[in-house]
Amino acid sequence: MRRKIALAVAAPGLAVALTACGALGGLQGSGGQERQSRQAAETVATGAPSEAPKDQAPSGDAASAPSQQGEVIATRDVKAGGAELTVDITGLRRQGRLITLSWTVTNTGDTDWEMSSQLGDTPAYLGLTVAGVSLVDTANAKRYRVARTGERGTAKCVCSDYDITTAPGEVLPLYATYAAPPPDVQKINVEMPVLGVFTDVPIS
Repeated sequence: MRRKIALAVAAPGLAVALTACGALGGLQGSGGQERQSRQAAETVATGAPSEAPKDQAPSGDAASAPSQQGEVIATRDVKAGGAELTVDITGLRRQGRLITLSWTVTNTGDTDWEMSSQLGDTPAYLGLTVAGVSLVDTANAKRYRVARTGERGTAKCVCSDYDITTAPGEVLPLYATYAAPPPDVQKINVEMPVLGVFTDVPIS
């Protein structure tokens, strides 16, 4: 596995913008994919203080990438960038006001997979991250974006921050942290650019 890796971890005491954007647009097809207006997308990308509740960034061990080992709670096989991949979600865990998604991407084909900006949020200058992966609470019509620190243009996401090539047979562990949905929400959809939509993923 050829890597240029820098995990985006917030420094202790630095506030994290936690964004939940309400009023989902029309859902398309059985996968629950959503089309957002440009204005809504820009609002989420900027993490405007007037709409983003804040919590303290995790520090120490809590701020590092969580362990990827554990039971697979959702899986799907996909083709992306000419590569054959298996995506396994291994955790969606609450920690106070936060929730952390853990998953792996296994290259099951015979072609390298370049993650590059495929899972990122390029308009928010977070292309080489997984900041484009979101959680969708269909019951309350809310989309949760990856937590981030700092202002637009210099923000860092609380998530995997990779520029990486995954060779055939290799496994890429990934994670992202979000604001937690209400306690009564026990399942949520996970939407990953290029990799597809996982519906009703259980929250632990």
